[in-house]
Amino acid sequence: MHSGGGARSSRADQADQRRAELLEAARRVVLERGLASTRVADIARATNVSGGLVHYHFATKDDLITEMLRSTSDAEVQRLREIAAEPGSAIQRLDRVLRFYIPASRSDQSWILWLDAWAVGVREESVRTILLELEGVWIDILGRVIAEGVAAGEFACDDPQGSAERIDGMLDGLVVRYTLHAGNMSRSRLLHHARVAAAREVGLDPSAFPADPAEVS
Repeated sequence: MHSGGGARSSRADQADQRRAELLEAARRVVLERGLASTRVADIARATNVSGGLVHYHFATKDDLITEMLRSTSDAEVQRLREIAAEPGSAIQRLDRVLRFYIPASRSDQSWILWLDAWAVGVREESVRTILLELEGVWIDILGRVIAEGVAAGEFACDDPQGSAERIDGMLDGLVVRYTLHAGNMSRSRLLHHARVAAAREVGLDPSAFPADPAEVS
């Protein structure tokens, strides 16, 4: 007698695949229309399914958007952890973390998504919670990189966590300016500001950072 376990597993796999497709479609639609303007109908149209099928997997639009933001956050955190754990000197690891954080360009889709989420998060607690969790993990990883540099005798810093918080706040402001105000700042200047601020926090001269290839603004 067959238990039916294989069939149940197949259906579960199909459901997981459909959810992943809907999450990816939600991300694309949000990047095009914005969080506030995105409708379930838009996401259904992008995946050629009915609105009813979307609601079968996600009870509400808010549930779908929240899950999309959380999956995006989880992927970015995983990549950040990998970058921070790569071998190298403390200054090399710090530089890699800074480079990962700042946008690759003004059209960096990840940052466009998070800037939109910041605006929505002012009023939406579920979005705000994800943003605060993501920021907390980023600060924790940055602080740990600094603390390990201190332990290795490469950095001088009495409060790695406080330094990470200050670097985070400074970078957020500069990234907003860089992303929203074309022509005011190049990416290379943004990276320079990040390095200067970080170097001051860890007791080094900015010239201690690795030689930098040409940056594209």
